[in-house]
Amino acid sequence: MQSIGHISGGHINPAVTAGLLAAGKVSLVRAGLYVVAQCAGAVAGTAALKALLPEAYQNGLGHTGLKEHVQDMQGLGIEFFLGFILVLCVFGVCDENKPDSRFVAPLAIGLTVTLGHLGVVEYTGASMNPARSFGTALINENWNQHWVYWAGPILGGVCAALLYSQVFKAAPSEAISASERYRAVADEKELKRLDGKHDMA
Repeated sequence: MQSIGHISGGHINPAVTAGLLAAGKVSLVRAGLYVVAQCAGAVAGTAALKALLPEAYQNGLGHTGLKEHVQDMQGLGIEFFLGFILVLCVFGVCDENKPDSRFVAPLAIGLTVTLGHLGVVEYTGASMNPARSFGTALINENWNQHWVYWAGPILGGVCAALLYSQVFKAAPSEAISASERYRAVADEKELKRLDGKHDMA
């Protein structure tokens, strides 16, 4: 996000792209191109790992799959909420009416992904990202329950995007930068200081 956000928006994840599409932030064509690029990148990354790591250390190359006793609908629900929380965070820190939030956006998004993995990695592999699951599924030729990793995060991302844009979006009047607030406070202090001098005179 920090490295390429200014170039492409740093979508990286089809669930994020789907959310932005649902909220009218990107066109259908651009969203489709993003998803193709995301999947191609995931396949390239997984293929590179397979080529570079000895087979004894590959351990499925990080393939995401439902763990024992986890039903398809349970996995769908888990991945739904992972996608929901991630996209809600993305919309919150990238809100154009909250310019100060952009300074912490990469860290906030990264920590959201980290917490999602810590919470449910033992149940679904904590994908959150359909492209990431697609890369390992293609290279490993393992498509078991793969639909869960597309439907869950994307449905969650779309719901979060619509909820934020319709309910939680910051009002335009709040769009004031930190530098502008600092300047206003500094100007107010300077005026008070000058008023004090005038009173003494």
